[in-house]
Amino acid sequence: MNALFDDTKTAHCGTTFRVSAHPTHHRIREVTANRDALAAFLDDAREIEVQNLEYVPYMRHQLADLLIGRLGHTFAATLVDLIKDRRHGGFTIGLQGLSDEAADFVRFGTAIGHILGPANHDAMSGTYYARFVVKHTDNSDSYLRQAYRLFTMHTDGTFVTEATDWLLMMKFAEQHAVGGESRFLHLDDWAERERFVSHKLGTRPFLYKAPGSKNVSEKVERPLFFHGEFGLSMSFIDQFVQPGNREEAAFLHALSASMEASPGTKEVELPVGDLVVLNNYFYLHGRAPFETNEKLSRELMRQRGTFAQ
Repeated sequence: MNALFDDTKTAHCGTTFRVSAHPTHHRIREVTANRDALAAFLDDAREIEVQNLEYVPYMRHQLADLLIGRLGHTFAATLVDLIKDRRHGGFTIGLQGLSDEAADFVRFGTAIGHILGPANHDAMSGTYYARFVVKHTDNSDSYLRQAYRLFTMHTDGTFVTEATDWLLMMKFAEQHAVGGESRFLHLDDWAERERFVSHKLGTRPFLYKAPGSKNVSEKVERPLFFHGEFGLSMSFIDQFVQPGNREEAAFLHALSASMEASPGTKEVELPVGDLVVLNNYFYLHGRAPFETNEKLSRELMRQRGTFAQ
């Protein structure tokens, strides 16, 4: 086994970063960057305005180059290897309290994402990332902002035609939040998976339509399970898949219930200033409900993208 990804040890990768086992998830890795190098990156990047990143796509890649300049090409190669390695397929990394400025969070998340490849357009926000707040009350038409409901296991990009290879989520702020843990399920940890893969509906295309808040009018047909570069993969979200009859509806209901109840579905806490990146082909993700609190507030950033060519 590559020493970088040894499940039993912390791998020291030179002076700029290390990779270690995550404290609460057996597959994803915890990447820790040298704090001085991170501080130097923030200084390097401070003159790049967030609006400039939104308007000029190549500036996002410039940020990735600035981070690589401080942490090294081995750091970049390790992130790519981690996200493409099916044994792991995900990692966390954070700013270690060096900043609480939203602009720095956007810059850091953008740099990490663009080491992997270009971000997709996020129609909900109108740019390449989305920031959204989860709070006590909400009138949303999806579970994304509804704090006290289980946000069920799903993959991203189900209702758009462009590929969604990776997903990045970063926590910007949090107050009075109990619960709301991220929930991850790696396909290989789902014991009942083959029951659904082998079903006649497992590889049949289903129709997906997004609600109004997503600002996406297209309709997409795609199978639940398929084989690709990373082996067995999945595309599913219960809110937007459109069954054509009761048999299909019953199958989808049983599939979702099985994932929710799977011992392979694990909860992970993400501190403010940290982000998580997952391979969107063989991971599903969701969120546990929060405990009721009128002062609850959590702000997150989402980026989704493709691997660099």
